[in-house]
Parts: sequence; C-alpha cells; structure tokens
Amino acid sequence: MADKGSLASTSPWKPDLNWTGINLFLQLSEKHAGLSCVTASVDDIQFEEVARVGQVITIKAKVTRAFSTSMEISIKVTVQDMLTGVEKLVSAAFSTFVAKPVGNEKVRLKPVVLLTEQDHAEHSLASERRKVRLQHEQTFSNLMTESGTWDDPNCDEEEGRVSTRATSVQSIELVLPPHANHHGNTFGGQIMAWMETVATISASRLCGRYSLLKSVDMFKFRGPSTVGDRLVFNAIVNNTFQTCVEVGVRVEAFNCQEWTKGHGRHINSAFLIYNAIDDKEELVTFPRIKSISKDDFRRYRGAIARRRIRLGRKYVTSHKEESPLCVHWDVSNQVALSDANVEALRKLAAKTGWVVTSAVEKIKIYTLEEDNVVSVWVEKHVERPAHWAYRHLSDFTKRPLWDPHYTSCDIIDWVNEDDQIYYITCPVMNGDKPRDLLLLVSRRKPLRDNTTYTVALRSVLLPSVPPSPNYVRGEIICAGFLVHPIDSSACTVSYFHQMSSSTLPYFAGNIGGWSKSIEETAASCIRFLESATDDTFISIL
Repeated sequence: MADKGSLASTSPWKPDLNWTGINLFLQLSEKHAGLSCVTASVDDIQFEEVARVGQVITIKAKVTRAFSTSMEISIKVTVQDMLTGVEKLVSAAFSTFVAKPVGNEKVRLKPVVLLTEQDHAEHSLASERRKVRLQHEQTFSNLMTESGTWDDPNCDEEEGRVSTRATSVQSIELVLPPHANHHGNTFGGQIMAWMETVATISASRLCGRYSLLKSVDMFKFRGPSTVGDRLVFNAIVNNTFQTCVEVGVRVEAFNCQEWTKGHGRHINSAFLIYNAIDDKEELVTFPRIKSISKDDFRRYRGAIARRRIRLGRKYVTSHKEESPLCVHWDVSNQVALSDANVEALRKLAAKTGWVVTSAVEKIKIYTLEEDNVVSVWVEKHVERPAHWAYRHLSDFTKRPLWDPHYTSCDIIDWVNEDDQIYYITCPVMNGDKPRDLLLLVSRRKPLRDNTTYTVALRSVLLPSVPPSPNYVRGEIICAGFLVHPIDSSACTVSYFHQMSSSTLPYFAGNIGGWSKSIEETAASCIRFLESATDDTFISIL
C-alpha cells in the first residue's frame, strides 16, 4: 500500500499518554482524499506499554481501506529504549475519517492499492471492523435491554462499596489557537488528552493511588468545537471489574452565548479503562461502586454491556496469531499428560474475577480477562442426574448431535478407559477453510458421592495425523465440562473454554453481543441431555 502514504514521528515522550498520534490521522486522511476530512470515530485503543522520559516514540499511520466517503486509518505506536535498543509496541488503533465535499460535489474516494499479503489481510479486516462500528449502537441497546432481565450477583453486596458521587470530577478548558487544526476545529487528540486528565483523577479518587490508563473504548465525535469555546469535562466512575475500572467522561462545548444561557453542545463521550498498582507493583483490586440514582444504575449496567462488546471486538481489531501450544502426545508419559489436562481445567474453573455477561432462563455466561487472554464459562441448569449428563457429554462422538460447531468427532486412539484422542472437523467460519482438531479428552468420575464429574480437553500433536491442506488446524488450549449434582434429578453443567486465536472467531460475536450461538448451543445441549434415552445412547464407559 505504498501509494497511500504514511506518517511517522519520532520524539521523546512524557510518561503519561500523549495523543499526538491521533492528530496524524487527519493529515494522512486529507493526503489520501485530497479534500478536507473530519474525524468520525475512534476504535478501541489498547495500551500495552508505558512510554517514559528519555525513550523514543515512533508513530506510523496508514490508510487500510477507503469506502465511498469514509476511510479507515490504522496507527501503530512503538517505544524504543535508547540504552538497550529494545523496541516494544505501545498501542495499535484504528480511526474513521469522512471527507467533506466542496459545494455540491459528490465525494468518491479512490481505492487503496494492495501490494502485500499484509495489505490484503488488513483490507479484509477493515470491512469486518466497519460492520462492528455500524452495529455498535444497536448491539449496545440490545444488551442494555437484555441486562434488565437478570440480576447482577454483586448488587446485593453493599459492604465496602463506594458511592459514585465520591468519584465525580469536573474540569473546564478554553480552546486556544494552538489547540485547533487549520479548520479552526479543536484537535481530537487534544480533547482526548483533556478527557484522560479528568478520568485519571476520577479513577485515582476511587482507589487512593495513581491510576494507569489501560484502554479507551470505541467512540464517535458527535460534533466539533472551535477556538474560543469553553469545554466542560465531567468524569465519573461507572463500574469496577476486579483490577480494572471504567470511567465515563462527557464533554460539552459552550460558545459565549451558550455559556451565558447555560446550554452547551454535547460533542463527545468516552469510556476509559484503568488499572492501578501498589508499592509491590501488583495490580490493585478496586472497591465496588454503589449506585445511588437511576442514572448511576444505568451507567453501571452500561459498563457491563460495553465490557462484553469490548471483549468481543478483540478478534476483529487485533487478529493476533499465536505460536502453537499443542503438546506432543507421548504414550510413555500419557498418565502425566492426562492428569495435567484435568488439572488445567480445574484451575481455570477455580480462578477469581469471572464476570457475568448474560443470563437467560437456564443459562448464564461469564467471561474472564487476564493478561490479554479471554476465557468463557457457560453454566447450564439441566433436569437430569449428574451421572446422566456426564455419561452423555463424555462421548464426543455424540457432540455433533447438539453442537453446530462440530461436524464430526471420531475416536482415533482409545488410550484407556478414561482417555481418548478424537479427530474433529468443524464448519467453515468467516469464509475460511473448515477447521479440524486433534483433542485429548480426559474423563474423571468423582471419588466420592455428590462431587463434581470432569471432562477435560485440549489439543495434542500426533505424527500419524498431520495437518491437511483441506483444513485449517485449530487448537484448544484448555476447555471442558464440570458436572455438579444439585439433587438426585438435576445438575449444573459448566463448560469452560480458554480461547486461542483459532477458537476466538467462534466466540467473538457471542461475547460482543451481536451473535447468540453460545446461548443457542447451550440450549441445544440442555435439550439433548433432557431428551436423550438409554435406547439412543451406546455407553463408552
């Protein structure tokens, strides 16, 4: 994409975030369009590293795709330590700019010339990101409506909660000529820098220490502000999620007449996510927020919905590929591998920080985000005994009967009574080739009555079953079922899955709220377990 142009800036930065890179978007968009452009929206911004005084920051921006009147621009920010020469990624982000026509002239942006495989990949993903942007508001509205039908399990825990009023911060800034571009409009990067300042104070008030910006949610610019405007920034904590907190910032612009009347223009709202560290450089757990008013409760629910959308967008915004994590199946060490498979599932289930994202009838969905790894937990109430559910879920050859994500499941190695290796094929996703998997399925009955049944699975490598050119070899790092009895006729079935780059496409839309296949698959599983009979099941136990 050499013809599209790129911009780079190299300079030492201060420790906190500098939004200069956002302003580079405007220059590059106008270079490609040949017309004046305005910022329409900014996608999620994730900050991987902190830039410090004395380090060198490199900012690169390029057009990834041009649509009819708008274009997507990507920006990549890296930091380099001058003493060691080590370079690290600070952030990668995407913004949408719209070309402004001159008079009645119709705008039709020229397409971007694709030169490399990377260009083609970014061009394709730009279309996916655009779909997410266009349906963002509707998805958020649907999740907010859905959230009114279930209770947050933490809502009744009043002890130790902090009122949102204690985190409220207001700041007023006067827009001066250095804050504006050549059109006289305030730089988007300048507005975001001011927003960050008030949001940081708000988050720090909650935890009593300096907070570090982790990410900024996708947002749209609602309108411009110009030189001479007074900008009023109001920040408040909306919700906390263990070691991170969401702060909402609303920006209103006032010209002289509007300032006198007390009626401004809402030009922007953004949601910033913060972490905080203690003296031992460990993440601080934020206190829970206590909602006082109806508006507080709306923001509390909104933060949960945005978190769900944010997790789902991770696949289409980053599309990170991981190095293979499969273990080589070794017959001489099969007991240790099987035990490690089961232990990994139990450790995943025992982790703290799970956040409920959906609850409908017999199904609850939780997510867990840690160190950029997303895991999902689907909990189902089944009107069948635990041993019954365990017996039917243990036989993966029956899984295609209820799970549309599995086309076929065949045993290729009967290791022993409790461990089998399956070859599994999956349907096409996102226009790619179908996927296949090699899974070690390890089963454990409880050692005593009224305890949990376990079905653990993870990918393995077998020389006898190499990757096929007709399939994309997928990978499951850690997943499985835990079946816990409620009484003699009912049980809870919990499915856990730690996502990898190959399985995230199956979950991204569900977590983000623009797909319901997790709920639909869980409901199908419940129907299968509750309607299955011994006549239709051949036990492999």
